[in-house]
Amino acid sequence: MQISSRFTIAVHILECIKYFEGKIPVTSDFLSGSIGVNAVIIRRIISHLKAAGLVKVERGRNGVISSRPLDEITLYDVYVAVEAVSSEGLFHFHGNPNPKCPVGKNIHSMLDDSLREIQRVFEEKLKSIKLKDLKSITVDITE
Repeated sequence: MQISSRFTIAVHILECIKYFEGKIPVTSDFLSGSIGVNAVIIRRIISHLKAAGLVKVERGRNGVISSRPLDEITLYDVYVAVEAVSSEGLFHFHGNPNPKCPVGKNIHSMLDDSLREIQRVFEEKLKSIKLKDLKSITVDITE
């Protein structure tokens, strides 16, 4: 199962804010051009980030700005904000394993604990990585 692209789009948005804030307005149209997706999708993701307290929207002058220092935002904060994974978790179990099959009737007991542990470790790793820890973009915006 893949994590929704909302996650990487949200990180892209926050990195644009970090890079361009104070230099040019970071608007949904600008972000749409940078990310390569429709501005409606950008606005939807921004609304999730705003609800999570990660960004503010200042119409006109500044566009989207950070609500808190970006060096305090973890990848987990973004992951949770944009609901990158359904409430079922990272792994979606097939719905109807055959209870008459020796594997089918035991597949949950074989996998459930391991899959929960994998998700726990994954989420702990996301919590340990702050946006400031990501490799910086050092390209001159005049290029």
